[in-house]
Amino acid sequence: MTETPKLLLASSSPRRRDLLLQLGIVPDALFSPDIDETPRRAEPPQLYAARMAREKAAAAVGQYPGMIILACDTTVAAGRRIIGPPTQSDAETRDCLNMLSGRRHRVHSAVCVIDAGGTARERLSTTIVQFKRLGESEIEAYVGSGEGLGKAGGYAIQGQAGAFVKWLSGSYSGVVGLPLFETRALLVASGLNLP
Repeated sequence: MTETPKLLLASSSPRRRDLLLQLGIVPDALFSPDIDETPRRAEPPQLYAARMAREKAAAAVGQYPGMIILACDTTVAAGRRIIGPPTQSDAETRDCLNMLSGRRHRVHSAVCVIDAGGTARERLSTTIVQFKRLGESEIEAYVGSGEGLGKAGGYAIQGQAGAFVKWLSGSYSGVVGLPLFETRALLVASGLNLP
């Protein structure tokens, strides 16, 4: 009887760990990839997300041989413009929310799984999200909460910003940070035993 390979989650995101728990999965190890996340010139958002997921997975392979590697990237885009996560200031979060207010945007969640033998498999989930028109007081209250810092697009749909979502088509879990349907399919194809 062959032993099931162990799973490494190439992410430090507690949201991704929580989402994996919904599938009954607890990673055997965690790894925070240190890669350059600068978009290439004129790189479409969906290709950027896929490349980031691949590079995060590849960064873990050499350090964790024989494990199944799971990596993901979530990219928010307004048209072809990538809206990166605000990292430093309230002004960045405010700019993100002003840009998304009253309009549709796309959330691309790319998943890359490298099996224990080194074969890589990828899937991309794209969700369309429409925000209601946000008033200045709503934006300021959300900025003041600090919830948007470090989140793609400057918001967390699973938190207070869920009330901004007028309409959504696609994967809710993909917007949170890990599309569960695609992730489960890739993990099963890569040899992880799941019910």
